[in-house]
Amino acid sequence: MEISLQQNVTLSEPCACLVLACHENDQLGANAQKIDEQSDGFLSRFLASGDFTAEPGQCQLLYGVPNVGAERVLLVGVGGGEKLAEGKLQKAARSLGQVVARAQLTELCLALGDVAVARRSPAAAMELWLRGILDAQYRFDQHKEPARHPRRNLENIRVLVAGKLDAEAEREMQQALAVAHAISRASDWARDLANQPGNICTPSWLAEQAQEMASSRGIEAEILGPAEMQELGMHLLLGVAQGSRQEPRLIVLHYRGGAEDAAPIVLVGKGLTFDAGGISLKPADKMDEMKYDMCGGAAALAAIQAAADLKLPLNITVIVPASENLPDGQATKPGDIHRSMAGLTVEIINTDAEGRLILADALTYAKRFHPDVVIDMATLTGACIIALGHQTAAVLGNHEGLVAELLHAGRSSQDRAWELPLFDEYQEQLKSPFADLSNVGGRPAGTITAACFLSRFTEDYRWAHLDIAGVAWQSGEHKGATGRPVPLLVHFLRQRALA
Repeated sequence: MEISLQQNVTLSEPCACLVLACHENDQLGANAQKIDEQSDGFLSRFLASGDFTAEPGQCQLLYGVPNVGAERVLLVGVGGGEKLAEGKLQKAARSLGQVVARAQLTELCLALGDVAVARRSPAAAMELWLRGILDAQYRFDQHKEPARHPRRNLENIRVLVAGKLDAEAEREMQQALAVAHAISRASDWARDLANQPGNICTPSWLAEQAQEMASSRGIEAEILGPAEMQELGMHLLLGVAQGSRQEPRLIVLHYRGGAEDAAPIVLVGKGLTFDAGGISLKPADKMDEMKYDMCGGAAALAAIQAAADLKLPLNITVIVPASENLPDGQATKPGDIHRSMAGLTVEIINTDAEGRLILADALTYAKRFHPDVVIDMATLTGACIIALGHQTAAVLGNHEGLVAELLHAGRSSQDRAWELPLFDEYQEQLKSPFADLSNVGGRPAGTITAACFLSRFTEDYRWAHLDIAGVAWQSGEHKGATGRPVPLLVHFLRQRALA
């Protein structure tokens, strides 16, 4: 895929498909008006038919537009009003991308700079356009029989600007193109990892994929196995894994793009490659989707890939505890007590609350890197879906400034998060009569008490937790991993790099 900026161009130049904006009430955008004039009113006559209302997301491919170098003209509706809302832009971009994918177009020329977007600079708006288009091109079909006729893929996007941008505007636009491309590549890789079935994506396989990515980008990689975990005292992680024949792995990556003495940003991602619930067995319905319990780990790995691709001047460490959670004769039982790497003992009331256990040892391990901040991400609680649905992730933490940064990154990337409280009173629900704490706190405030559990292992540094249970994958017709929260993480890292 190649994405380029072209300035001082005429819209009549040869192109496989020229994309133009159209507003409601038959109002053509400025660029579309130029094409209408060149084509002797072709677009106006089409709009007069009433077949196209220009609602956000409505698209129409036109062929044979006269006096135009493009083989096709693709109109995309952007609704009414002086400025397009961010949410409507996302809807329009997704629809545009879907049309491109269905038509198997290989080249696009985007002339959408005439669309003003609320609270967005032209460069920031173009990033959203590109990400929406690229997201719709994703396919996971590697386990299917090859199609009789090979699919044509989008290979080239040219962002057209009629005039010449000033130096600052050009720099911002080039950065937006690079960020959109990096997020797209990273999100697609995260989705590829998560969509793999559990018989392929095992902890050792995930570690191998991380090593391959790291090697290709000059990122340091270290993989710890059960022997190293035993020596470190990671009995929570080992306890979760002991019901599976697949050995656990602790994946540790270091990207060193910042000053040698700069403290790293540490990203910790839950890597449960399959979660049957252990002895506290999950219901059979939709258990296949528990391959997605490693989406947090996939997002962390993808974020460091994007940081390397963008050459961000930061030091970043990624830690992914990877294991399975299965029932067998050696599996942890409800009521068992394990000692964490931090020394705290945990009574395992519910073996299906395992994500917080493997994260606890990983968060303790993070301390040795003397981090600036630590952010963990995990498909941690079904309670998060009840609270926030599938639109937004939850964020909780022990540092208001860090939480605010993540909320801002969610808004700027349109990969949003919402803060939930982390009051001390919730810690009462984690009391155990037999151990330092219980791994569950009952049904009330399940997302919060899960974060409270993690907070007991993060007291020595600034920390935030992203519960991505509602946003990491979709069920139903469009079943599959979404790649979230990769956009949020990349925007957070860029904010840090620019600070």
